[in-house]
Parts: sequence; C-alpha cells; structure tokens
Amino acid sequence: MYEEHLQHPIFSIIHGWAVEHSKRCYVVGGYVRDILLHRSSWDIDVVVEGDGIVLATFVASQLNPSPKVSVFKTYGTAHFVYDDREWEFVGARSESYAQNSRNPEVKPATIEGDQLRRDFTINAMALSLGSDFGAFLDPFSGVVDLKAGIVRTPRDPDVTFSDDPLRMMRAVRFASRFGFEIDSKAFESIRKHANRLSIVAPERIAEELNKIMLHQKPSAGFRLLDMCGLLQLVLPELHALKGVESRNGYMHKENFAHTLQVLDNVATKSDSLWLRWAALLHDIGKAPVKKFDKVRGWTFHGHDAVGARMTKKLFRRLHLPQNEKMDFVSKLVALHLRPISLVEDGVTDSALRRLLFDAGDDLDELLALAEADITSGNAVKVKQYMKNFANLRIKLLETEDKDKVRNFQPPLSGEEIMMFFGIEPSREVGIIKNSIKDAILDGLIGNNYDEAFAFMLQKGSELGLVPAQKK
Repeated sequence: MYEEHLQHPIFSIIHGWAVEHSKRCYVVGGYVRDILLHRSSWDIDVVVEGDGIVLATFVASQLNPSPKVSVFKTYGTAHFVYDDREWEFVGARSESYAQNSRNPEVKPATIEGDQLRRDFTINAMALSLGSDFGAFLDPFSGVVDLKAGIVRTPRDPDVTFSDDPLRMMRAVRFASRFGFEIDSKAFESIRKHANRLSIVAPERIAEELNKIMLHQKPSAGFRLLDMCGLLQLVLPELHALKGVESRNGYMHKENFAHTLQVLDNVATKSDSLWLRWAALLHDIGKAPVKKFDKVRGWTFHGHDAVGARMTKKLFRRLHLPQNEKMDFVSKLVALHLRPISLVEDGVTDSALRRLLFDAGDDLDELLALAEADITSGNAVKVKQYMKNFANLRIKLLETEDKDKVRNFQPPLSGEEIMMFFGIEPSREVGIIKNSIKDAILDGLIGNNYDEAFAFMLQKGSELGLVPAQKK
C-alpha cells in the first residue's frame, strides 16, 4: 500500500544498507503524515536504530553527484539536500530536559522509544525501510487522530510541553495549518505551561511565527496563539490591541480583529513573508498612543511612526533579520496611512511625488497593504475605496512618468555643492541638498541639473555663501 511512496532511489539505497547490516530503519514524521493527507512533502526524516551519521555518509557516497553532508554530533544527526529534498538522518533516541534547560539529554533508543519522543501522534507514524520494507508503524493511533482532525501528544502533554516548550507553538501551527483542533488535554497543558516558553531561544520562536505567517489563512494561527495564552508572551504588542473601549457614546473598533483581517487580506494577494509581517504589525502603535478626546472620541495620532519604531525593537527581540527586511517592514508600517490619505479628489501633485519618493521600490507593496487595510463591513464603502485606489494608481503612474521622482537622486551632489562654494562638509550643505529635494517634490523646480543649479545659487545666497571663484 505504501511502497509506491518509497520509490525514490535513496529509499532503495537505505533499504539495501539496512538489510545488509540487519538494522531497523524507518522514514518518519511529516513525510508519512503528508502521504496520508495527499500532500507533497520535501522534508524527509530517516531514523535508524544505530548511527544516523554513518547512514547519511554512506547514502551520500552512493549518489552522483555526492551531496555535502552536514553533521551535528551533539544530537547524532546528519543532513543533506538532494533532488530538491531535505534529507535528515538520526539515530533512534530518547530525550529528557532539565527544568530550565533549552537543550535535551540524548540517549540511544529503539524506534518505539524514538516515536514516543515525537511531538504529536500525527508526526509519530513511520514506514519501514528495512527487511519489512513499506510496513506501517503507528503505535499511538496517528491515523485515527489524522482522520478526526486532532493534534494530540503521544504521551502526557505535561511531559511533552515541559520537555520542549516550543512544541506548544508547533501544536498551534499544525492545528491552524490543517484546520485541526488541539486535543483538550493538550490545550489545557499549553495554558498551564505557557510561561515555560521563556526558556526557548527567540530565533526558534520566530521560525514558528514565520511558518504560521505563511499559512493560507494566517489569522487562524494567531487567534489560536491568543486562546492558548501564548500570544501575550511572544507578541505582547499585538496582544495589547485586543478589546474595545467605550466612553461617552464613543467606541473604537477592535484593533486585534481588524489586524488579523488585514493580514488575511494580504495573504490572499501575496506570499511575501515580510509584507505579511507588515500587515500584522501595521497598527501595533495604536495601543501606546490611544487617547480619548471629548469632542472627537478615540484617537490614535502618530501610531504609524510609533509602530515603525516598535517594529524594529520587536525584530531585535525575536532575532528576526536586522537588515533590509526589517527596514522594509518598518517602512511600510510608517507609511501605511499615506495612500488612503491621497485617494480623494483634489490631491496635489506634490503629495503624489512625495509618496513616490518615500515609498521608492516598495510602492506596490505599500499600496497592497493600504488596500488590505480597508476592512469595513459596508460593501458600498469598500467598493468606492477600491475604485479610488485604482484611480490613485493611475495618478501615481502618470506622475512618475512625468517627473521621474521614484528613487530619484538629486541632480546635484553634496560634493558638487561643497566644490562650488569652496566649503567643507557642514550644516549648510545639508540645508541646500534638502531644499533642492523639497523643491523638486513640491514642483517648484524640475528634476534636472540646470534648474537645481539655479536653485542652489539662490539658496546659497540666502545662507550667505558665495561661489569659490569670487572669494
């Protein structure tokens, strides 16, 4: 029944080795689960009662070209990439964790002992690659749970989650990915042990968040994180958006629910992980700036700028990339209100040029986020906003075609300004450069050298500067 799924040449190599050395050897975990779910799987885990590194090295030596084997001696694992698949080999083992340790104590075990250490029953099923090739091993009724749509642990969930607290987030990830439910005992155990997540390395938490973010409907995962009591620990900025407050007849919208709707809206249009992060974080600045005005009601002034700063702090805390990806997300959070402020008739060319300049190469993603931010339940209102956004896109294209300000470089450099006036780097150079940029964006001068040069002369004169040749 299962042998048709074991036709890859590597499985044959493993089978021959296992028979020759009288070893019990199995493919386990997600590959087996995905066979039963009729899904493709590109990550293949192989367990042997023996030395997984030895097996991986042998298999790699039989392949042409031979892949590079990465070895992790501490855990007795080895890994290589072949035929666009990730192959991981490990010796069957049991694991135990000290109360405050992130790293397990590893001991050799049988395949049954190895299955017991697995996170969930749906990931503990195995197919033999040994003498009983293709035999199915399911000691914890993973098939039953798979059919019932249940995420359950092979042993007492208190032990499973206490040993490796990251498994609490993995439970959420699998449940939200497949549309399953977390077993009631496991759910209560997660709530009980939630604080133990503090011993998990931030980058491991970030990896789970990234995987949830890339689901077809990522909001399901974040709602479940909240229900389990994990959200306030890993993303307190997002958790702070929960709730609705009413005062003197004024009520604001539920910003947590709104944020998740924006995230799902973006997910229907883009697979970009970092655009999805921008959607998740676009309103996190609202909680700290929230105020009540007796005349206008609830206000969130400046939440875009505050949120952009919070985004960078969050990326650092979770050890997310500290590079152009962080800058991209922070930038979109900072600018996410700008497009919607320009959809009405009468918008100036100057405002369009400034948006083009500030957004640069990220304009399309910014517009996608701004459109996703329209979550009104009024279908007529949404339709009108989308029509206005379509018109805005046309105006932006026309403005860019005419003025060429998207990612433009000022026609005059700081070096040219210093050389012309015979001055060193100074405050005046910065003033002139910024004045030229603003004049171009405001439409006072064209985006060309001659007009910029004339403007430089005027601005320099206002600052008391004279050309070097006249000194």
